[in-house]
Amino acid sequence: MYILINYLNMKKLLSSIFVVVLFSAFTFGSNPLPADNSFWSKVFSRLSEYQLTGQSKQLPLPYAYKDLEPTIDAKTMEIHYSKHHATYTKNMNDATANTDNSAKPLFQLFTEIENSPALVKNNAGGFYNHLLFWTILAPESGQAPKGELLRAINESFGSMDKLKEAFSNAAKKQFGSGWAWLTVDEKGKLVVSSTPNQDNPLMSTSEVRGIPILTLDVWEHAYYLNYQNRRADYVDAFWKIVNWKEVGRRYEEALVAILY
Repeated sequence: MYILINYLNMKKLLSSIFVVVLFSAFTFGSNPLPADNSFWSKVFSRLSEYQLTGQSKQLPLPYAYKDLEPTIDAKTMEIHYSKHHATYTKNMNDATANTDNSAKPLFQLFTEIENSPALVKNNAGGFYNHLLFWTILAPESGQAPKGELLRAINESFGSMDKLKEAFSNAAKKQFGSGWAWLTVDEKGKLVVSSTPNQDNPLMSTSEVRGIPILTLDVWEHAYYLNYQNRRADYVDAFWKIVNWKEVGRRYEEALVAILY
């Protein structure tokens, strides 16, 4: 009887260990967490914008300056694009000229950004952050997320309203100049964060890393002519001009790159 009881207890223990091991294999085996920057380097290399380098040109806006009114006025758009973004682009090209970073993919530079001077980090970040920002804006059209993106939003946040609340809070509470982000993390999950200055989630120094698919510029030059100090009003109005079709495209591309 004693031997039988010990046998049954041992069998129960081995069964429990098997369940734990099996669960771990399914949870972590198919998509291991990144141990270092090699994971992100591989993921980023699968993205269409990987062709960008430290020597890149400012791309044309996909709409006219006035097309985002009344949410963003034409004068603000003109100054923001033709002065601020143009300056970041020029400074990035000047800072990387005749260096190892001149031909290096911009995303690779971001994965090792701690090795770059502040001049390169700030201007390369400013160049790319604005490039992304322009693409996820569109004239008011009543767009809404759909398909896989909507499913992911509901899965990660519970609802579209909850996403708006989390993202808006990140934008409104970012101290000083910076950005709010919706990012696909290493597990393919959507996360919200904010960064100071011209930092972004692609950078190795970012607290929340991943592939950004939606962003909002909360530097004062992005809204001050129309909203003055009312950043909250600017953030609330932003949702009227989100290009959800482009955000959805970026989400699907990011998901394929991460889970490939």
